[in-house]
Amino acid sequence: MFDRTYDVIVVGAGHAGSEAAAAAANMGSKTLLITMNLQNIAQMSCNPAMGGIAKGQIVREIDAMGGYSGIVSDKTAIQFKMLNKSKGPAMWSPRVQSDRMRFAEEWRLMLEQTPNLDFYQEMVSGLIVENGKIAGVKTSLGIEVKAKAVVLTNGTFLNGLIHIGEKQFGGGRAGERAATGITEELIALGFNAGRMKTGTPPRVDGRSLDYSKMQEQPGDEIPEKFSYSGETKPLEKQRSCHMTYTSPIVHDLLREGFDRSPMFNGRIKSIGPRYCPSIEDKINRFADKDRHQIFVEPEGWHTVEVYVNGFSTSLPEDVQFNALRTVVGFENVKFFRPGYAIEYDYFPPTQLKHTLETKLVENLFFAGQINGTTGYEEAASQGLMAGINAHLKVCEKEPFILKRNEAYIGVLIDDLITKGTEEPYRMFTSRAEYRTLLRQDNADFRLTPRSNAIGLASDERLHRMEKKKDNADAFIHFFKETSVDPEEMNPILEEKKSSPMKQSGKMYKVFSRPNITMQDMLRVGEVKDYVEKNGLDSEVMDQAEIQVKYSGYIEKEKNNADKLNRLEDITIPANFDYDKLKSLSFEAREKLKDIRPATLSQASRISGVSPSDISVMLVYMGR
Repeated sequence: MFDRTYDVIVVGAGHAGSEAAAAAANMGSKTLLITMNLQNIAQMSCNPAMGGIAKGQIVREIDAMGGYSGIVSDKTAIQFKMLNKSKGPAMWSPRVQSDRMRFAEEWRLMLEQTPNLDFYQEMVSGLIVENGKIAGVKTSLGIEVKAKAVVLTNGTFLNGLIHIGEKQFGGGRAGERAATGITEELIALGFNAGRMKTGTPPRVDGRSLDYSKMQEQPGDEIPEKFSYSGETKPLEKQRSCHMTYTSPIVHDLLREGFDRSPMFNGRIKSIGPRYCPSIEDKINRFADKDRHQIFVEPEGWHTVEVYVNGFSTSLPEDVQFNALRTVVGFENVKFFRPGYAIEYDYFPPTQLKHTLETKLVENLFFAGQINGTTGYEEAASQGLMAGINAHLKVCEKEPFILKRNEAYIGVLIDDLITKGTEEPYRMFTSRAEYRTLLRQDNADFRLTPRSNAIGLASDERLHRMEKKKDNADAFIHFFKETSVDPEEMNPILEEKKSSPMKQSGKMYKVFSRPNITMQDMLRVGEVKDYVEKNGLDSEVMDQAEIQVKYSGYIEKEKNNADKLNRLEDITIPANFDYDKLKSLSFEAREKLKDIRPATLSQASRISGVSPSDISVMLVYMGR
């Protein structure tokens, strides 16, 4: 098996590794996926959910390019919600509650059915590097496997250290050992490394909870789905989540254990995720708040295991238990396992190119938490891009890079390699300056043609997207060309407290009013007939509605993005000598020499590089 040289070896089979292996193999590379435990492929280590604010957009983008995360999420969902529906469409974010066991099973089955993909269970303890280029990996059993490219997706396993109160032990996840050897080799090769922390809450027995005391959180009445493909269907039945709150009593009981908390006694020195703090961090930082939300999330269709979202902690297990028992509905709670924190190695991502290939070792790629990110979706998107680019590099083809105005994935990668991160990076809609363009509803329009052109998204995907686009365009044209009579429209307008029409006019103008929805327009006979005659689905109708209502904003953002892309077209030679530009500020010169931006646009986003520094470079490039 190991006499051959693989095109791509992927190390680690979490969300990043699974997407990387699928992408490389589906594009035609002979791929090997090596992981420490084949039973834990695509394990949901933390909460049993996919998507959410900005993360849902990322899952849609992965799906639009032919990745598997959207399909697996749909097939194993137990609840669907479109978040932020009360806001504009740039903020709408799909999220599913998942069946944890089915999610991992479905990922494994899909990977097993992927041609060109082999599997091997063992720890990778070292790399084979020849003349500054990756040549393969070494395992803990001493086996050497040769490869043209390697993608490292080690998650929280690199020298992982688990903390529960004053107890600490090596591990990459509860019940699994840490991975050793790789960090030390990478440092010897010249890489900078750091430590980060993340945490997880207790898992409890749902039979011991009193749901009647909590607020039910059902899914959407008419659920949608993640994948643009025809492989999945929306849920017909759903499971509810529930919500309860902590209280001052809970907080006091937790504070009693602070002297034994690894966060407060100095045992944990690394930085945790700012936007997903532990419960002890929350009551310490927000001392004025007398309660915090707790989301009670079922782990699947049939299991009684429950995830206590909002109660992430590394306090001693007796403190966790005594405090949680005073939460409303948890009075008789039984633990499946306590919460814990985990520290692990990461490599500051400024050491990478936009392709996620390392600058120091050719054909070596990093994806996921090794780059300092947090979250399944962020990891999966990096894995997809690393897998694509590893394949393209091996085939000596042009790299595949997404710009900030093309995808949230483009924003994520550009943020990481341009700005770096000293705390676990999480995606938000606010990080994207072109979020009106990067909506969850149009990810297929943006990315399926590009992915199809490099051989990943199928022709069937492309035809499906083109049909949807044609139908939406034709529907918008119908609104622009068709007039509506005041007699038919005015009762609807009156109902919506909108000024009446005085004479017949084009439907487009009426539909453009902010308080008039597609549901209102469907009450007009001609519109209803058009929809039924052409068999339009909700995706097409949503697309048409957004284009009609937000066309002005969309056009404005496109113009802004075009201006930025002019700087994107000005490339900076890889060996450019910044020392000869005497007018650059000292800080800019140091940062530019360290990060080595590929374009003037990337240079402009580096912290410490001012507009005047960019002007100096523009003048020089102009010459």
